[in-house]
Amino acid sequence: MGGNELKYIQEAFETNWVSQYGSNIDEFEKSLENYLGNNSFVTALSSGTAAIHLALSLLNVEEGDFVICQSFTFVASANPILYLKAIPVFVDSESSTWNICPNALEDAVKYCLSKGKKPKAIITVSLYGMPFMVDEILEISRKYEIPIIEDSAEALGSKYKNQPCGTFGDLSIISFNGNKIVTTSGGGILVSRKEIDKNKALFLATQAKDNKDYYSHSEVGYNYRMSNISAGIGRGQMEVLENRIKERRKNHDFYQQIFKDKEGMDLFSAPNEDFYSNYWLNTVLIENDILSKEGLKDFFLQNNIETRCLWNPMHLQPLYNTCKFFGNDFSGTIFAKGLCLPSGTNLTDDCKNRIADVLNKL
Repeated sequence: MGGNELKYIQEAFETNWVSQYGSNIDEFEKSLENYLGNNSFVTALSSGTAAIHLALSLLNVEEGDFVICQSFTFVASANPILYLKAIPVFVDSESSTWNICPNALEDAVKYCLSKGKKPKAIITVSLYGMPFMVDEILEISRKYEIPIIEDSAEALGSKYKNQPCGTFGDLSIISFNGNKIVTTSGGGILVSRKEIDKNKALFLATQAKDNKDYYSHSEVGYNYRMSNISAGIGRGQMEVLENRIKERRKNHDFYQQIFKDKEGMDLFSAPNEDFYSNYWLNTVLIENDILSKEGLKDFFLQNNIETRCLWNPMHLQPLYNTCKFFGNDFSGTIFAKGLCLPSGTNLTDDCKNRIADVLNKL
């Protein structure tokens, strides 16, 4: 926590606005609109998953429609496709950003067109805070006139060519779940390019109540609005966002130092200066014949240092393994070799020294 969260929560209690209305929500949305710039209209919601669901709804995704989605991601990127009974088509990653591969994406688009349906949307992801190949993907989007839903759940503070992630899609989402770079305990936002889309998202997120003096509903709505208390946490968190980004990037500098001489251990880093990552999570690939991913994981665990596996790609999940997939399974390869390293903003120098010592011992 940054320190001012309790002040804004107390304000919600004192004014008796503790549910889905209140000044914290308004101010939280404004702070994000100012931070993102680029004609951003923000709707605060209960989760990033809800934001993807609403984004698909705003694009009129219906039963039987194709939606293309990056395979290497958390399941929340894809599940809302099934909420609407649409058909997920998964696309592999490329090696420089670990995000959606332009060549495989175009193959997927052509497949959908061959089936007589243009995809309703392309869901891109900026995985672990690393921006996707924005220019190449937007070119395909424009070429085939398919809107982009930009999943920047993990990428608040990341930039591509100095433009913030969360501002490239026709609709974009950011998560404020408890594990993100800043949090509202649970929550997310939908970022629209047009105010009319923000208004429609707010309408759908508050049970789609018609503008009458009694309860009237002509569309299906959802209970997706963020609470004024959660938004109060978010207001306090936004005040320390830049420091959180700085600390995460310092973690990456630390890992670059300790892995630079370790043969067969490849720290995932930005491919060039166009890509500015918040390094929400630092990840490493184990690519030698002596040590496996499991071996490194177990050795760290024996020394009370937790690591975790990378996201298991959607095309390898039991829920989705019958869906169409385009690519060479690069994402499956790095899932088999990669680990997420301790990356919290509260990682102390003592913790870093212990990680370095254990790695050197190994």
